Amino acid sequence: MFSRLRRLFRPDGRAPGQSAPGSERKAPSGRKAPPNLFDAAAAYVSACAEDDRDRMDEAAGWVSPEALSFGVSELACRAVIALAREHDESPRTVARSLLGLPAA
Repeated sequence: MFSRLRRLFRPDGRAPGQSAPGSERKAPSGRKAPPNLFDAAAAYVSACAEDDRDRMDEAAGWVSPEALSFGVSELACRAVIALAREHDESPRTVARSLLGLPAA
């Protein structure tokens, strides 16, 4: 099962911990570390919010499309939960409001 998950997040055959060429970033310790799917999702979503196509393309290249999709979904879920708690509303209400949908 682990090997299937690893292939999902690294379908290009790179070994765990090995980054794509040109995609390395600094780890908190100062050494180079490969971007993970949450780094990619955060960079991608923030670039989308700022309409920065170059940064979106860069972040999209850090991980597989499936991994990026998972990371963006996870970020969306966490954001909706945080906003729902902050506004004392249900996650469903917040999500529909963010998408400009009428209350259900």
